[in-house]
Amino acid sequence: MTFHLATLSTFVILVVSDFNNPRYYDFDVGPLLENDRILISYTKCFLDKGPCTPDAKEFKRDIPEVLRTSCGKCTDKQKEIIRQVIGAVMKRHPKSWMQLLDKYDLEKKYFDDFNKFIAEE
Repeated sequence: MTFHLATLSTFVILVVSDFNNPRYYDFDVGPLLENDRILISYTKCFLDKGPCTPDAKEFKRDIPEVLRTSCGKCTDKQKEIIRQVIGAVMKRHPKSWMQLLDKYDLEKKYFDDFNKFIAEE
């Protein structure tokens, strides 16, 4: 579990702290996507339905901007990671995904653009 938490922490730092940091270009999102328990834990944090690690709390703070701008400050690699992670939530936990949208985009202002961003290859 320590390895997975470290991997997830790297992901969170990647998105939150520095959108243009080349250090994360080779980030392997696989371990995060393979551990559904961590994915659910972070989703619960983002929905205020579970505890947040310090990293999850920081990421949660920036979710509105990522959603609002369709990851506009992200590098191509970061966009790829966001697409993979959000795609996993959408596919494996669609109810949670809809709850996240309701929480962070209640009026669905960014829904269409964000979905287009997620669907891009």
